[in-house]
Amino acid sequence: MKKIKNSLFTLACLSLLSGCAVSPPQNKENLCEIFREHEDWYHAAADARDRWKVPVHVPMAIMYQESSFQHDAQPPMQYWFGFIPVGRASTAYGYAQVKDETWDDYARETNGYFASRSDFADAIDFMGWYIDKSNRVNGVAKTDAYGQYLNYHEGWGGYQRGTYRKKAWLMQTSRLVQQRSARYQQQLQSCEDEFKRGWFWGLFD
Repeated sequence: MKKIKNSLFTLACLSLLSGCAVSPPQNKENLCEIFREHEDWYHAAADARDRWKVPVHVPMAIMYQESSFQHDAQPPMQYWFGFIPVGRASTAYGYAQVKDETWDDYARETNGYFASRSDFADAIDFMGWYIDKSNRVNGVAKTDAYGQYLNYHEGWGGYQRGTYRKKAWLMQTSRLVQQRSARYQQQLQSCEDEFKRGWFWGLFD
């Protein structure tokens, strides 16, 4: 009964125009637990997978690295002399840490003019679009989390120029993304069936 009440509360939150605050998942290390806590995220990720032919675990691993699943993540404020605010290092914002100009490109190419970087479904769709384009522009496999993260961080032109080769820290971070992606893949294989059944049948587990 408690599970039914919680599920109905979640549905009520989703129906409100103002929405309910979406907190990061408590266990970010396990993709099954992430989707159990936010089951609508699984369905959004599956929609992006079907639309862009991108495996769920790759954008989810990149999103973990970029924002730790915080909807309003952004670079820290910079200061002159330690106390005069002068703005942020970039316009990156939201779950996917997307810069203004890149988000505008996505919106223009997909007619996603009403999409929001702080909405998980829109952010994961953006990542599917970006990964698909990295595959088409630079030939990086959609399953290659290492190469995809380098594209994501450096941009398609930067990747072509090999700018990452002078950034040992970035290549190390990309390896961490690759490792997390592999773990997420194994985890999802063990639990995906429960999400495919849909929320209604889950009420009675």
